[in-house]
Amino acid sequence: MTRTLRAGAAAGALIALAGCATTGGDPRDPWEPVNRVTFEFNDGVDRAFFKPIAEGYRFVMPGPARTAVTNFFSNLNDPWVALNQLMQGKVRLAIDDFGRFVWNSTIGLLGLIDVASDMGLPKHKEDFGQTLGVWGVDFGPYFVIPILGPSSVRDGTGLIADAFAFLPWQIPKWADFNHRVTWQWSLTGLDLIQTRANLLDASNILEEAALDRYTFVRDAYFQRRRYLIYDGDPPPLPARPESTGVTPPAGPVAPGAILLVPVGSPPPAPPVPASTVSLATPGAAETAQAAEPAETAEEPSEQPGQGDVGPPQEEPARASEASPLAVPPSIGPLVEPKIPDNYPAVLAADAPRAVAAR
Repeated sequence: MTRTLRAGAAAGALIALAGCATTGGDPRDPWEPVNRVTFEFNDGVDRAFFKPIAEGYRFVMPGPARTAVTNFFSNLNDPWVALNQLMQGKVRLAIDDFGRFVWNSTIGLLGLIDVASDMGLPKHKEDFGQTLGVWGVDFGPYFVIPILGPSSVRDGTGLIADAFAFLPWQIPKWADFNHRVTWQWSLTGLDLIQTRANLLDASNILEEAALDRYTFVRDAYFQRRRYLIYDGDPPPLPARPESTGVTPPAGPVAPGAILLVPVGSPPPAPPVPASTVSLATPGAAETAQAAEPAETAEEPSEQPGQGDVGPPQEEPARASEASPLAVPPSIGPLVEPKIPDNYPAVLAADAPRAVAAR
């Protein structure tokens, strides 16, 4: 008995210390130490109680019967979905969801058969937490509720309204008290079991794939809630460059270079224009500068009325021989390009600008 009391006191002290501790993790989860303790508690209860019952329910109940039970509870939720659609200003969807409830409750035999989906009235998932989000209420801190699982301050507040709107708990009070309570708790337990049975495959994938199941569930929860609030079309999240740890380059980027830049980071400097890049070898600039006075000296001899001009383009030809182009390595067959005859003269004219660009 003494050991049990000591273990309980130690566990309580650990929980208290975890609640006072600070963490540098996700800013959406300031209560992470306490949430992790609650997450492990829920996981232990699930492994010992809920998961075995759900596996037994899945083993005993045939597939069509499980589908009928799921459709029944989904139909009971449609009036509350329609009311939340109306509170969010989506009148057309509210009418559709209320129509689902009418058709499934009548033709669908109290919702056991989903005939509304075949009539073009798809199932929607709305709750009061989503309504608060549409009204502009922020998520608030992440919060793991005992037994119920991941939530947030906003969605946890919405759960109170959702629980009150659960139709099995709205059985008229004029009904016999004992029978009313029996039906309420029986339907609530069956809903919980069938929901857990539908999540068996997802929980198996989680156990096999996730290294940190707590972080995986938390991130998946925020993504799914955001997806539901924006009706399947959420806007892109604002970028957080500090979370990537990559600093974008401040200087220019060479043409053809492959650069990985985080989303939301400022774009790199534009590449250097091709006109400022010299394609000649290191000795070509000096050769081009030496060839430029020679071309200037020959210009008067080309005026009309003077003698014949000697062999054309001899100096540029020698300049091109003195500065062969460096052929970059490539993969595959190498095709030698055809160089124009006036290419050395173009290099000579561009040499001062290339030197200034360096």
